[in-house]
Amino acid sequence: MEEKEMQSTVPQEQEINVNADENAAGTTHLNEPVAEESEIEQLQAALQEQKDKYLRLMAEFDNFRRRTAKENLELRQTAAKDVIISLLDVLDDCDRAEKQLNTSDDFALQKEGIQLVFNKIRSSLQGKGVKAMESIHTDFDVEKHEAITEIPAPTEILKGKVLDEVQKGYYLNDKIIRFAKVVVGK
Repeated sequence: MEEKEMQSTVPQEQEINVNADENAAGTTHLNEPVAEESEIEQLQAALQEQKDKYLRLMAEFDNFRRRTAKENLELRQTAAKDVIISLLDVLDDCDRAEKQLNTSDDFALQKEGIQLVFNKIRSSLQGKGVKAMESIHTDFDVEKHEAITEIPAPTEILKGKVLDEVQKGYYLNDKIIRFAKVVVGK
């Protein structure tokens, strides 16, 4: 029986150690939940701050995207402005040449005036970086040429070479903007 009494007294002693009075000293403090609440509030404040930063960053990125799209649209609308301005001088010369054609019967003078207009348009385009592709009597290259047809080559040397050019190819600042349409010898 003594063992039973000892077993029953041990749990009673543990119940006595529980501190239910907030004014009495003990091993557990009733103020700790307040410290935990302070930590939770800090975490919530930090989370709110991160959410605010995220929302501001998203708004800033959205504004950047809109501004870039607007600038891109403006650039596309005015991209050809320089070329068109340089061609307006040529258009003025064309108008003068047309007027001269209607009033003069001197064909040599008319031919000379038209040749000047052609030279001016070529030089204007060259000034903007346009360069004609040299294709005749060069090896056929699928990267630069578009074969329209093949004809028998008059000599063995001209096989696989460009014999005629149906439409010129052009570069813009060393980048192909139009492939040359050519006739190839076979």
